[in-house]
Amino acid sequence: MMEETEKFSSLNSLAKYYSVNEADKTDQSGKTQRSKGNRGTMQLKKEISLLNGISLIVGNMIGSGIFVSPKGVLNHSTSYGLSLVIWATGGIFSVIGALCYAELGTTITKSGASYAYILEAFGSFIAFIRLWTSLLIIEPTSQAIIAITFANYIVQPVFPSCQPPYVACRLIAAACICLLTFINCAYVKWGTRVQDAFTYAKVIALIVIIVTGIVKLCQGSSQHFQDSFEGSSWNLGGISLALYSALFSYSGWDTLNFVTEEIKNPERNLPLAIAVSMPIVTIIYILTNVAYYTVLDINAILSSDAVAVTFAEQVFGVFSWFIPIAVAFSCFGGLNASVLASSRLFFVGSREGHLPDLLSMIHIGRFTPVPALLFNCSMSLIYLIVEDVFQLINYFSFSYWFFVGLSIAGQLYLRWKEPDRYRPLKLSLFFPIFFCICSIFLVVVPLYSDTINSLIGIGIALSGIPVYFMGVYLPVSKRPPFVSKILGAVTRATQLLCYCVLTEMDTSEETVETKSQ
Repeated sequence: MMEETEKFSSLNSLAKYYSVNEADKTDQSGKTQRSKGNRGTMQLKKEISLLNGISLIVGNMIGSGIFVSPKGVLNHSTSYGLSLVIWATGGIFSVIGALCYAELGTTITKSGASYAYILEAFGSFIAFIRLWTSLLIIEPTSQAIIAITFANYIVQPVFPSCQPPYVACRLIAAACICLLTFINCAYVKWGTRVQDAFTYAKVIALIVIIVTGIVKLCQGSSQHFQDSFEGSSWNLGGISLALYSALFSYSGWDTLNFVTEEIKNPERNLPLAIAVSMPIVTIIYILTNVAYYTVLDINAILSSDAVAVTFAEQVFGVFSWFIPIAVAFSCFGGLNASVLASSRLFFVGSREGHLPDLLSMIHIGRFTPVPALLFNCSMSLIYLIVEDVFQLINYFSFSYWFFVGLSIAGQLYLRWKEPDRYRPLKLSLFFPIFFCICSIFLVVVPLYSDTINSLIGIGIALSGIPVYFMGVYLPVSKRPPFVSKILGAVTRATQLLCYCVLTEMDTSEETVETKSQ
């Protein structure tokens, strides 16, 4: 793997950088961040604790979906009983996937999640395609959508009976993205504290809904659960689509794997955070749906544009305004987690030579990947200009499950290729095999049910092939000289403007991995 990485030089290897002498000095706290005789090795600090990790996973998994549109599962299952079974099944399946990622994250101690695992197992080309799809559409589009949803709900109390102004919502969404980018550029701790606070806020809001539902049940409002499986759709296609909807609500369990290098004691805290977070989210999802089903009938849920708002209007009366605010808080926390994770993906991609070097630079005093964060912010702001941005996310249901399944297939491949490799956590082979088989099903479903959008998504992913050939595979001497000159100039300007230097993997971690192999 190391030989293959060396083979592909970075996109702008010819770029010359101004030296930053202060990079070799101590920071304000007096802690030396660079070892003697090892100029150029400067890493992100390990500042993410176990509690921060739990907040990142829970905060990213619980987005606006459970408040706004949990009706996707009910729409295809057509009964309360079967829909709850599917929610539970989706939770169990997600737990299995998260456990597989816990093994991968403690075995391959690089940030970047599936990108890093595919790179380790299957090499540079497939990993680049994974990175290309995330960079081009998945990450910026999803962040733009979350920011727009935040803006719509934060202004809803001001426009209770009409749609809020389009331009106002887009400006608020842009301000939200810029604010969170600034927070994460300032200090990693600021980002994790924001994440903790807004995760607590959204969980408290859901607990209020759950407790209200339980009180209603205790008061005898159980008529919606009588013959709860009556009218269930046992059609395989309907069940498949219902499960697919549930699994998308559970997406985000890989968030912590994007920041593995910044976790304190990752061998312990990464799997423990996953083990704590997944049951919490699964239980919250099931109980929240029980609360909805207790108060609202099927027709009311399926006809509602925001189920939690409809629930609050029937139960909380004049205090129902707090639900739109809770949805906005949920979006804000989810967006913060996404900004933190995706910037690390671009950071690692740059460090591996798949993106320009400037994205693998970190601030010499704050130890945050400022250029990667600014690049992520810029891409998201560009997609805010696209009026029909919600349509773009439909292109990647195929790609998402393909790359998740491929990374866990890589887990099986590495078990066979490197059986003696050090693995702090080693699962039974049943888990990755079961997940890979189910992933095949999840890849086939969108190809069948949404063929056109899936093919467009595949086409966009394949558009990365010429970029890979020109920017990664070709030797530097055969690449267009003007590209290297432009990248060099931009890199030097970025280094001076952002006060950043290049970073590398922690050499101590690399030594441990080499010895284990």
